[in-house]
Amino acid sequence: MLCVMEPLTDKQVRDSFVNASKGEVQRLNLPDLDALDWDRLDLLGWVDPKAPLAAHLVVATDDGPVGVVLRRNPSGAGPRRARMCSLCTTTHAGQGVALMVARRAGKAGRDGNTVGLDICASLQCSAYARGLLPPPAMTTAHETLSVEERVARLRRNALAFVERVRS
Repeated sequence: MLCVMEPLTDKQVRDSFVNASKGEVQRLNLPDLDALDWDRLDLLGWVDPKAPLAAHLVVATDDGPVGVVLRRNPSGAGPRRARMCSLCTTTHAGQGVALMVARRAGKAGRDGNTVGLDICASLQCSAYARGLLPPPAMTTAHETLSVEERVARLRRNALAFVERVRS
């Protein structure tokens, strides 16, 4: 059986962020949490519609949800070759994958230390892992893992990234 993310409230999402100040967290533009199909989410990710270079990721951990504020590489910058998402391993052409950088939590982040990862620009990794979105047309590799195995891989990769931010 697939493990899904539990529905979160506005307060739970805001309280989850480990690499942002209280002021930054209060200014976040959250998605409509009531409109989300939580049964199909393994992580919560969104791009701020008012600030397209700002993205956010919330991952369920054993300690509760952990949120990470990300900064997207500007869309016109970087290579236009095919790249693979480090979370869901979906390969996209052009700008379908973006380098996203997160300040580390605590003093390390205040000192300017960051970690980065190539992630689906849309942050729709759960939909790709579950087969709810078709893989991009240019993808030639056929995924042989089951949906459950792809979701487990997505969760492992997301948890590893969150731990890099927290450590």
